[in-house]
Amino acid sequence: MLARAFLDDPVAAWSCRPDSLRPAMLERFQASRLRQLLVHEEVWATAELTCAALWAPPGHARTTPRQDLELARCLLHPRLAWRLPLIASGLLEIQRHHPTDPPHWYLAVLGTDPSAQGQGLGSAILRPALERCDADGVAAYLESSKQRNIDFYARHGFRVTAELRLPRGPCVWPMWRDPRP
Repeated sequence: MLARAFLDDPVAAWSCRPDSLRPAMLERFQASRLRQLLVHEEVWATAELTCAALWAPPGHARTTPRQDLELARCLLHPRLAWRLPLIASGLLEIQRHHPTDPPHWYLAVLGTDPSAQGQGLGSAILRPALERCDADGVAAYLESSKQRNIDFYARHGFRVTAELRLPRGPCVWPMWRDPRP
């Protein structure tokens, strides 16, 4: 489902230009990212598995070099290998902008199956984690890779903190949400 949700994502398209390779690459990438984040037990999904939010708790947002290598392996294909330095440079730039303080929850992935988009599932799946952020007085952070999603996140209290242009690629918008009283 997450692979389908990100099939038209600008960063996914930038990372994997051949449309024919993108579905398999995204399946590997999203499966790897899910395995990495499951250890924190902060993966939220609808019962039908049509929408999911993958969170990293405070202090666990950064990937390890081993995790980075696992994610890079998802792009190993003869038609993609030449782009790895460019992709790595762009993704490292995004990671450099990730704040270290104050402590915050990191929404690493939020995806809804295209057939279920526009039904309020994304809002519903965000609600429990954001309520916990508010109750605990902890902020939340994410990077939006689609400009059209900025308004969606803004309705949940997130604000754009920067606009990052990937090398020869699309923009990414880091977003921050202070806890609500």
